[in-house]
Amino acid sequence: MDNTSLKPGQPAPDFELMNQDRQKVKLSDYQGKKVVLLFYPMDFSPTCTQEHCAFGPQVDQIAKDSQTVVFGVSCDSPYSHAAFKTQYTIPYDLLSDPTRKMAKAYGMWAGEEPYNCTKRGTVIIDKDGKIAFVKEQPMKDARSIDELAKAASA
Repeated sequence: MDNTSLKPGQPAPDFELMNQDRQKVKLSDYQGKKVVLLFYPMDFSPTCTQEHCAFGPQVDQIAKDSQTVVFGVSCDSPYSHAAFKTQYTIPYDLLSDPTRKMAKAYGMWAGEEPYNCTKRGTVIIDKDGKIAFVKEQPMKDARSIDELAKAASA
């Protein structure tokens, strides 16, 4: 599935991935909550680091209440995620998608060539488990926290 086929109002593809602590995280466990998925290319890259450092202290602008959950998603390993999260004090879980299955289901796989990584994009899933918002960013352009907060509060 590519991102042109993932549209607001469609059911969000379910997933089960490991977080940085090697604990399983399933979308179905968050039914009744809004889920913000921040797809990003890779841990420790310059733009990704800048972005997560900006989002960390301001995550409350995105997740204004306990009914909203934020996850970072990339193909990096849980071990890389753990080091990245610790080094930059990232306050939300980072999910590991080593098979690229989730990135492909959400239209956020950049392909083998030239990148072999996840695209930079945002998907917001509403409390009913439906896609509410999808936006792909250029790989080297960080997302705006203000734009993200506005989309998350809609």
